[in-house]
Amino acid sequence: MTRERSIRRFAALDRLSAAVVVFLCVLMLVPPEAVEAAVMAQAPAVPELPVPGREMPGGAGDRDACLDAEALVRVPEEEADTVRTVVVDPKSPYGLDGKIKFNPKPERAVWLSALFPGLGQIYNRRYWKLPIIVGGFMGLGYATTWNNSQLQDYSQGYRDLLDNDPSTDSYMNFFPPNTDEASLDKTWLQSTLRSRRNFYRRNRDLCIICIVALYLLCMVDAYVDASMAHFDISPNLSMDVAPAVMVSPGRRSPSFGLNWAFTF
Repeated sequence: MTRERSIRRFAALDRLSAAVVVFLCVLMLVPPEAVEAAVMAQAPAVPELPVPGREMPGGAGDRDACLDAEALVRVPEEEADTVRTVVVDPKSPYGLDGKIKFNPKPERAVWLSALFPGLGQIYNRRYWKLPIIVGGFMGLGYATTWNNSQLQDYSQGYRDLLDNDPSTDSYMNFFPPNTDEASLDKTWLQSTLRSRRNFYRRNRDLCIICIVALYLLCMVDAYVDASMAHFDISPNLSMDVAPAVMVSPGRRSPSFGLNWAFTF
């Protein structure tokens, strides 16, 4: 009974530790700005106190108003038809729609990608990269397993060929069942098994190197994506081509050519 209680206790501790690890992974995926927004949404709204000398919104003659973080600035009625420019503080976490802008942290993206490949891309909201990462790891894992199995078969056949033991003839599995062992050239067979063994060992090692490279590439991609999340890329990309007349210093006659102008 004591042993059964110990086993149940260890099983409960394992389930509790697994639940804690899953909770921490989910907590790392949630950005702190979203948690702050949820806390602010649940906080009770504080009514704005009237200030002497300032009319509250909704009064007579009220046409337009701009709400700032500290004060309510009224726009005069004579300026109602003019064009207004809204200036947003670059340090403010809020956008023009009043929502918190998504601002991923490169350090968190790297650590998530190091914890498990693909978590950094999910944190950066680059969900379309997840199937590529999963497919790459699955393909490389399958290639590594297949090349390793072939390496084991050829290595065992090569060892059985060299031990001169008639009972160990696994190398005959590479030939049809009706093949006579006495008709085989042992020198050719030894050279073939050795070359095949080296070939599959090389392919297996290359697959392992590619898996490590893909793991590091996921970390670098997560860091670059998080760092360039708000990089300003102008959509106005164009090229203008026009004829031009060029005068060379050593020539009296002009030359005709083309001018290329790139706008980006």
